[in-house]
Amino acid sequence: MALLGAQLVITLVMISVIQKLGPHFSFARWLLCSTGLVRYLYPTDAELRHLASIPKDKLKGKKGPKPTNGKTETFHVPRSLDVQLETAKVTRLDVVHLRYYTEYQWLLDFTVYAVIVYVVTEVYQTWFPLKDEVNLSMMWCGLVLLFSVKLLLSLTVQYFKGEESVGERSTCIVMGFTYLLISMMVLIVDENTLELGLEDAYNSFNKSASAFLTTQGLNSSGPASKIVLKFFIALWCGILGALFTFPGLRIAKMHWDLLKYFRERKLIQILLNLSFALPFVLVIFWIKPVARTYLTVRVFSGMSQPLLTTHAFETLRITAIVFTVLVKLALMPWYLQAYLDMAYNRTEEQKKEAGRITNIEFQKKIAAVFYYLCVVTLQYITPIIMCLFLSFMYKTLGEFTWSGLFKEPANECPVNSPNTKSIDPFESHGDSIAQSAAEFHLAFENLKSVFSAEVFRGIFGFSTWWCCFVYFATTSVGLVYQTYFSTI
Repeated sequence: MALLGAQLVITLVMISVIQKLGPHFSFARWLLCSTGLVRYLYPTDAELRHLASIPKDKLKGKKGPKPTNGKTETFHVPRSLDVQLETAKVTRLDVVHLRYYTEYQWLLDFTVYAVIVYVVTEVYQTWFPLKDEVNLSMMWCGLVLLFSVKLLLSLTVQYFKGEESVGERSTCIVMGFTYLLISMMVLIVDENTLELGLEDAYNSFNKSASAFLTTQGLNSSGPASKIVLKFFIALWCGILGALFTFPGLRIAKMHWDLLKYFRERKLIQILLNLSFALPFVLVIFWIKPVARTYLTVRVFSGMSQPLLTTHAFETLRITAIVFTVLVKLALMPWYLQAYLDMAYNRTEEQKKEAGRITNIEFQKKIAAVFYYLCVVTLQYITPIIMCLFLSFMYKTLGEFTWSGLFKEPANECPVNSPNTKSIDPFESHGDSIAQSAAEFHLAFENLKSVFSAEVFRGIFGFSTWWCCFVYFATTSVGLVYQTYFSTI
């Protein structure tokens, strides 16, 4: 039996492509440098002196240490100074020095390669169904999720560093505990209302694991209790909610700025609001009375059967997630430009203030916007990448099909029965490679019987729904803050 087969070939080919093509082409770099993004240049010292009518002689005559080599002279200018910022297109030489650029480029480029591997695998599986082969595309998806969580954690940790980050730390902790409480409430909701699939997954895993351990000669009453498992699930949900907090607030700020910028163009405003509301539509797809019952059970007048079959409904959910991600990705340049426009907005707001500011502080205020462009890009794209790849794993490991909207599968997805065989590690076996491979294959099949499709449906179905829910919840909180509390 082939354990890898074509999957290993696809993975090796893609690794070779990464090595050959990676240094020459980067989708992440193209997204920043070839989509028309414009950055604002901070005024030079000479321009500030000219606008503030500060002659050089006056600076030289001041008491105190004179500027030496390597140090910039400091002087004060009125905050209401009428400064017109110059603009320049974002180029490759500009972005390579930005903070988190390397992490951003690696994540996005690896995501593109993982999507290619997944698509090729799915096309291959259409004609040659995988029986005894390991689906290595799931390993690629798992790595993307691992990198995404690591980057979100790294970005969140930055808010806990420094003495001036008290507000950010408090916000992150409060939101984490809030989502912990919400997840505990969600986990006790009946499956007939919110179909997360965790109950069926637990029952299937409990039965299969107990049978597997029994056949191996081990005494077991099954895995951990349901309460303990749900507690750890809720804990993970709270951590994920804390990681999504600041990305959601940032996206809401950019969305609010875009709505103000396009206030005269109603069609674009409708498109932006539709994009903002799409995650909420995804959340509704898991509310059984509103979605599944309405589309797969109810028969409308003039019709002999419901609108969708069960498999078609599952395909619709997954397709809707992919569509939402594509819409978000298409609008990404607009959102990034809205962030870059913060430099102009800060300058305009400063003109309304009284007092004076040093040239260094003024220039840092403008330069910092572009310096953190890659950080903001990661905050925008990482959550939707997680939603996308969780849906991929939900589709594949849950044994759904992409063609469910057009045709019914030949046979229903069977739940793997715990048909396991005992393996005695001390039994004398031959030393041949074929026999060792057969033993490994038997162990692999036994493990597959424990982690059935029903288990994966519960795990990744709930994870996908929770990511969509947290994404919409955090952006909604941010939009409420921008509407009622923001002064900019």
